[in-house]
Amino acid sequence: MATLAAAISAGPAAPAPAARRRRRRGFAAVSCGSSSAADERQALFSRIAPVYDHLNDVLSLGQHRTWKRICVSWSRARRGDRVLDLCCGSGDLAFLLSQKVGLDGQVMAVDFSSQQLQTAASRQDQRWKPCYKNIKWIEGDALDLPFTDCYFDAVTVGYGLRNVVDKPKAMREILRVLKPGSRASILDFNKSSSLFTTSLQSWMIDNVVVPLASGYGLTEEYKYLKSSILHYLTEKELEELAKEAGFSAAKHYELGGGLMGDLVATR
Repeated sequence: MATLAAAISAGPAAPAPAARRRRRRGFAAVSCGSSSAADERQALFSRIAPVYDHLNDVLSLGQHRTWKRICVSWSRARRGDRVLDLCCGSGDLAFLLSQKVGLDGQVMAVDFSSQQLQTAASRQDQRWKPCYKNIKWIEGDALDLPFTDCYFDAVTVGYGLRNVVDKPKAMREILRVLKPGSRASILDFNKSSSLFTTSLQSWMIDNVVVPLASGYGLTEEYKYLKSSILHYLTEKELEELAKEAGFSAAKHYELGGGLMGDLVATR
């Protein structure tokens, strides 16, 4: 659910076999591996897609835009780079990356929810900038990215890793597709060791997030947010996860007074 709502090919990489590929309006689709947990989360994000962006703005008082700019900046994406925005949702990070890499660069924006990708493609049409034509929307699996090794100059993940069923495998896939010396910048809620911060998070979800979401008929969907943070990884666990995957360096930074965090991992 991005912010206070959450949570591909060498040129592009060699295309997936025809049996695994299909076309959707405005984006490519690659069949995802299925599991009951993954299917449930995919359905959840599809249901919240229509109000995703509005709730993000309201619930974070617009601060999610600042956190996302920081995430993109720490990825060190530069003009002319080829970059991946994994778990792209409705496209906020992809649009920011597009402006960073420019017309000479390329942005692959991947998500497992076709509804989120349809929203992203619609936003691309509505807020058109020349550089946005460098974005490709791709429905795909974070655990099985259809890109060749060492393909990207930078990877971002915004409020997505927390919702991936197999986080170690996702980190290994991110490492695999990154070029040596390149960075992954992973933004999400912070599972803080501070009792005050965790209490504040819990209070906000129970008394602000869920009541507001209930007005859109999404009470149960946003109750999931609390449990997903509870079962997420701490700062140290995220750093260890990246290093165990093979990253040479990993550092987690707190944002938003400790409510959010960004893991910066270097291949």
